[in-house]
Amino acid sequence: MSKRIVVTGTDTGIGKTVFAAGLAGLLDGFYWKPVQSGLDEETDSEVVERLAGLPSGRVLPEAHRLKSPLSPHRSAEIDGVSIEAADLAFPVLPTPLVIEGAGGLMVPINRQTRFIDIFAEWRLPVILCARTELGTINHTLLSIEALRARSIPLIGVVFIGEEAADTQRTITEFGAVRRLGRLPHLAPLTRETLREAMVAGFDLAQIAGGE
Repeated sequence: MSKRIVVTGTDTGIGKTVFAAGLAGLLDGFYWKPVQSGLDEETDSEVVERLAGLPSGRVLPEAHRLKSPLSPHRSAEIDGVSIEAADLAFPVLPTPLVIEGAGGLMVPINRQTRFIDIFAEWRLPVILCARTELGTINHTLLSIEALRARSIPLIGVVFIGEEAADTQRTITEFGAVRRLGRLPHLAPLTRETLREAMVAGFDLAQIAGGE
C-alpha cells in the first residue's frame, strides 16, 4: 500500500500531531512534517517518534527546521531562510506516508505561498482535524469550504476532544463531510493509550479508502 495522506487542522495546538502519530502507527507507515517551527521544546517529529511505535527511520527528517515557534514564513525570515514550494515535494515511498501540515490551512510558508497552496498542488487526500470546543463549527466549515474551493480531496473530519454530539453532527451535515471518528484527550498520553484510542475510535478501512 502506497497511500499518502495529509493531516491538517483548523488551527494550531488542537492535537493533530497526536492524531498523526496514531494514524502513522495504525498504518505502519512513515511520517513526515515538511516544516517545523520552534526547536526549544519537543518537536512534532519527536512526539511522533515517542508515540507512534514505528520502526527506526520511519519518521522522516523535516525539509526545514526553524528556531522560533512562529508561523513558518516569519520563523524562516528570522533564521535567514527562504522556504520555496519546490522544497516541499513529498517523498514517494512503498508504504503509507502521513504528512502533517503546520497550524491551519492558511498558514504561510513565505510571503506568497500558504500550506493550502501546497496541498492544492499535491492533490493528495486530506484529513481535517477539528476541536470539539466552542467556535469549532465556524473554523471547521470555513476550512472545508477552502479545501473544496481548490478541489483538494477531503477524506473527512476527525474530532479531537470531549464528546460534543450536536456540534459534530452540525459540522458533518452542513459540511456534507464524513465524520471519521473522535480522539479524546488522553491522560496519560502514551504509545499504548493512543493506539487503544485509535483502534477503538477509527475505522482504518474508511480512512485508507480515500475521499
